[in-house]
Amino acid sequence: MTETLDALRDICGQIALPLEGLNELTLSGTDPVLPSSFKVGAVAQTAISAAALGAGEVWHQRTGKRQHIACDMRHAAVEFRSERYLRIDGGPPPDLWDKIAGTYQTGDGRWVRLHTNFPHHRDGVLELLGCAYEREAVAAALATWNGQDFEDAAAEKGLVITMMRTVEEWRSHPQAQALDQQPLISVERIGDAPVRPLEPAARPLSGIRVLDLTRIIAGPVCGRTLAAHGADVMRVTAPHLPFVAALVTDAGRGKLSTHMDLGTDDGKRTLRKLIGEADIFVQGYRPGGIGRWGFSPEDVAAINPGIIYVSLSAYGHQGPWAQRRGFDSLVQTASGINHCEATALGKDSPVPLPCQALDHASGYFMAAAAMATLARRAREGGSWHIRVSLARTGRWIQSLGQIKNGFDCADPAFDDVRDLMEQNNSGFGELTAVRHAAQMSETPCHWSRPAMPLGSHPPVWPDAA
Repeated sequence: MTETLDALRDICGQIALPLEGLNELTLSGTDPVLPSSFKVGAVAQTAISAAALGAGEVWHQRTGKRQHIACDMRHAAVEFRSERYLRIDGGPPPDLWDKIAGTYQTGDGRWVRLHTNFPHHRDGVLELLGCAYEREAVAAALATWNGQDFEDAAAEKGLVITMMRTVEEWRSHPQAQALDQQPLISVERIGDAPVRPLEPAARPLSGIRVLDLTRIIAGPVCGRTLAAHGADVMRVTAPHLPFVAALVTDAGRGKLSTHMDLGTDDGKRTLRKLIGEADIFVQGYRPGGIGRWGFSPEDVAAINPGIIYVSLSAYGHQGPWAQRRGFDSLVQTASGINHCEATALGKDSPVPLPCQALDHASGYFMAAAAMATLARRAREGGSWHIRVSLARTGRWIQSLGQIKNGFDCADPAFDDVRDLMEQNNSGFGELTAVRHAAQMSETPCHWSRPAMPLGSHPPVWPDAA
């Protein structure tokens, strides 16, 4: 547990979270809990505990009291792949990947990973390769390319492809060097605003309003975590934007969900009104991307002084890859993580982590920082900007080192984790899903709203409807 506690002390320092909460924290379990050469259990326990400590500090601001927090490593690791264990009406596990997504070898012996879950990314890959929508055709086409050339060509077209690198290759890459200059979690005051006291309430985030403009896993996990502590979280998307159905369901627990098109004046006007009544704004566009619609950190702080603005990116906000699209699996491949796992198994082809650890850890770090800053705002006032990136989280995971014989651990199947599951009604049917791993003695974590299909709610806050 010493390693987790050391990591938590460092994270608390980065997000201005008082260390007193650690005195009320109980940790249990040891790695390995999932088959990996990396300390995935410690990563999960650290990230989820950091978010729970953030909630504990908000509770302390509201009540003057602290509460006991516990986090078991096995439970945390299982929650780090909650999307794999999701069941609807007892049916089979959801299909998470497009049929041509995955890894392929190029003609020069390098490996590349394709992410084709979104139709426009898939179609772009097929157009670039000039081949049919079949794995065999993709493999044959890639055999005519050099790995670096294909990665560069794909990036120029805005596609999500990376070439597998060793750790040494990644460390010498300009983007990795740019990441070395960025903290794991950046918290910056971007404007003045009055103190907003936190009044006593039933739950840490009761009455706190959160706008969630994110997709896939990391950002939605942030919103789901805030909802688990009582926040009113409204997920904002548009009918024309692609999504992965299983991820919408799993990460939609506890949230409202509304549609609006920010490409229209009406959509912008509606979002500005919601921002004016919100506490936290979470977005997952590439650095500067959402600013073209008038919702940069500075824009949002001007609309609502005192807002806590949380930005997620793939590769960080500075460096030559800052504007590249990316997902957890792609960052694992580019940054040497897949190569390390392959080496530990004696394989040449890329081996992914046993969960989307960069996504999940980043999501909990976003939530932890948002809650720590909420408590800080109650003391200091101000508007704030929080930044987290998948690639920087990946480098933190690597910094924790590797363990011998990590792959000797069994890979837990659904039947092995039934004790960690809960059942609830949802807008999709009866949902069987992983309970939240953080245990709070005074305010047990739970989701008071069922997961619902995207666009199920009007774009108004509940008590304003």
